[in-house]
Amino acid sequence: MTNKNIITANENRFSASNYSEALTAFTVGWKPQDNLIEMLDFIAPPIPVGRRFEFKRADNAQAFYSESDDVRSIGAEFKRVQYNGSSVNEKTLNKGLTIRVDHDEISDDDWQERYVQMLLQRLLRNELRRAINALETIAKPYADVSWLDNENPDADIRNMLIDAGNESGVRPNRLLLGETAWDMRMSCLEKQNSAVAFKGSAMAQEELAGKFLLDGCKVMSARYQISQNTKAQIAGKNVYAFFAQNSISKDEPSNLKRFYTPTEEGSPFRVYCDETAKYTDITVEHYSSIVATSNLGVRKISIKEGE
Repeated sequence: MTNKNIITANENRFSASNYSEALTAFTVGWKPQDNLIEMLDFIAPPIPVGRRFEFKRADNAQAFYSESDDVRSIGAEFKRVQYNGSSVNEKTLNKGLTIRVDHDEISDDDWQERYVQMLLQRLLRNELRRAINALETIAKPYADVSWLDNENPDADIRNMLIDAGNESGVRPNRLLLGETAWDMRMSCLEKQNSAVAFKGSAMAQEELAGKFLLDGCKVMSARYQISQNTKAQIAGKNVYAFFAQNSISKDEPSNLKRFYTPTEEGSPFRVYCDETAKYTDITVEHYSSIVATSNLGVRKISIKEGE
């Protein structure tokens, strides 16, 4: 069995001579089978930046100011207004993993690409957990529900969206359900003897987004290993409502953003190969930072287990 011990990489492995342009280019078009990138972009839209960058936290109230004196008199100037916001200095953090591959256990020609994919998968799962943790930190609990036989899950979600919109002035445009939350919603509706409930239980994610006037609705099924024999869902029994836009602007009003520093090839990742006579250390690194740029209008429903 191939030695897959993850080890800490030393600084001298990251020299120009060890940088693999070919493997770094390989990461540009690579897509994981379990749509980790799509889910990560849905929660925290990616923004390319330099290692150090600045963005503004907008004053929410200013976005809703309204004047009655914006009519210009002859010979006069228009009323002058100003948008303010606190400037925040940030930097992307260096993250990465290294795997050591013994040359005696190499059996095919694409072994380097396969190990790069393994490391990419693991790094993306780490980022996805960070995104959920960041969302969890800024989400205001809306309600603890059980969603048993006679409850109305969609009414809970709709009221949560209304509550969030009243706080921020903008209705959340994205809804994220953990896999268990999605299953519990369907089970609750399927038990009810109602045509409306049956129709609701059969809705796809896109249909549910349309029902709630959202741009997107996704169910997260991703899991991670918490012990030798146990896996846990990353989102679990929670439902999150938030606002996010896919944009290259540092200052647009998404609640979460994932700032990253790309390579010259346009990839978020860099790959290094440190070869010796008997083994090769393959390192995949990236520079990123997941930032909660606004906590207004972020809500969470937690579903309790039934009695």
